[in-house]
Amino acid sequence: MYVTVDVVGEDSRRVELASEATYADLVRAVGYSVHEVTVLVDGRPVPEDQPVDPDREDVRVLRLVKGG
Repeated sequence: MYVTVDVVGEDSRRVELASEATYADLVRAVGYSVHEVTVLVDGRPVPEDQPVDPDREDVRVLRLVKGG
């Protein structure tokens, strides 16, 4: 399946995923670790182990900021 992902502050990417892919798989497909981003679907965070819904159009990856 193909999913279009908006990486906030960067660009939109169209990624190919297996039909049983999770949001953790999607995060890795755009080049990040699940420890450095959160995935928002329709503006709400989703668990990394949740299966990707290919019918959702508003999928965003938001990099988390940390500092001291």
